[in-house]
Amino acid sequence: MKACVFNGPGDVGVIEIPMPEPGRGEIVLRVGAAGLCHSDVRVYKGEKYAKQGVVPGHEVSGVIAAVGEGVEDYRSGQHVALCPIVACGVCEFCLVGKRNRCVNRVTLGYDENGGLGEYMLVPDPIVRLGHVFELPEGLSLKQASLLEPTACVLNSLELVGVGAGTVMLLIGGGPMGLLHLVLARQLGALVIASEPDEERRGWARKLGAFATIDPMTQDTTKAVKELTDGQGADVAVVSTGAVPAAAASLTAVRRQGQIGLFGGFPPESVLDLDPNVIHYNELILTGSQNATIDQYRRTLALLPRLHDLRQIVTHSFSIDDAPRAYESRLERDGLKSEVVFPDVI
Repeated sequence: MKACVFNGPGDVGVIEIPMPEPGRGEIVLRVGAAGLCHSDVRVYKGEKYAKQGVVPGHEVSGVIAAVGEGVEDYRSGQHVALCPIVACGVCEFCLVGKRNRCVNRVTLGYDENGGLGEYMLVPDPIVRLGHVFELPEGLSLKQASLLEPTACVLNSLELVGVGAGTVMLLIGGGPMGLLHLVLARQLGALVIASEPDEERRGWARKLGAFATIDPMTQDTTKAVKELTDGQGADVAVVSTGAVPAAAASLTAVRRQGQIGLFGGFPPESVLDLDPNVIHYNELILTGSQNATIDQYRRTLALLPRLHDLRQIVTHSFSIDDAPRAYESRLERDGLKSEVVFPDVI
């Protein structure tokens, strides 16, 4: 079968690899669509770890092609999407439902083969722990491939308390930032988007931001306070891995504001901050990474109503052209890229 393989920083290629066979408790998935995440791009750039020779792709939907011995809750032909976390199920985090924080965690697409191939082996722990989700009727495989990133966004928004009437500053208007915008609007938030690229600011306005800021020509804090009667935003989400963007968020939120760092930063990044800004303003600064299984379930229920999400996927490639999905992201050509298998979707 054909698969895109990560050979090392700056090197991905499409090759033939053996077809996976399901062992006990395992599933083989015929991939329908696999999204390319900014984390995949960071791996390509050498900023984040992935095993050499691994098949990337953790944003995956498809059709079950075969099930191994002992699999009872799934059958061939089911349309499914995945949480790519291989959790131990027994550590302190797993026992309280936070498998995204599992101390023994392994992730498909980084440590084990993911979805940038025609078929994908789904290991026993993912099957046994319920990390394979049958799609609700009417939800396409293309839309379902957005389950993983959208669940991550839900976790991000819930950590900083976004809800009806929340004034949220979104710093970064890339694909994941715009996913934040769509879901925050669905939750009833009012969103101000700060993004240096004019095209992406246009996307933010199109997707419902009530105001946009160009941080290259405007002072973000001053602009936000002008839009909020001098108070500042209730929350800020930093969806880009730029240290100056994180610094701007600290002064752009109101007293007792909450700040979430969503985007991963380059290795050894350092943020200079005055701790008194946090102390005297009673700010809450946190980060988020992936999502709980409960958040995956709730996101799956929301996906059929989040039609705007598909607008964020601007480039689709065949498996033969999978390296071009990386190129389009590196060149900032459009927004999100994906690899699709037309004979499946």
